Amino acid sequence: QVQLVESGGELVQPGGSLRLSCAASGSIFNIDSMGWYRQTPGKPRELVAAITSGGSTNYADSVKGRFTISRDNAKNTVYLQMNSLKPEDSAVYYCKADRWTPLWLEYWGQGTQVTVSS
Repeated sequence: QVQLVESGGELVQPGGSLRLSCAASGSIFNIDSMGWYRQTPGKPRELVAAITSGGSTNYADSVKGRFTISRDNAKNTVYLQMNSLKPEDSAVYYCKADRWTPLWLEYWGQGTQVTVSS
């Protein structure tokens, strides 16, 4: 079992910045990719950014150039630096981790609320 705990979500003004953190604990062996997703009421959860253990990254088109995902493998922690925030970035942000068992398993954090408003 893997536990993921997100932190860093809060109210921020448009144009501001936040950094989200996600720490993994428990059965952390063989964790491969980690990523951030976001969800608003009535809409499907969408990928924001993902990163593999080797450092390859992928971003949603809507956040390219504004958000940066990074990872500290030694600490089993993934970060999301969010700059130039817009009201449409408001959502619950969820951390995800994939683990090879030899089955692929996915784990989700509880989410952290990001609200961009003046």
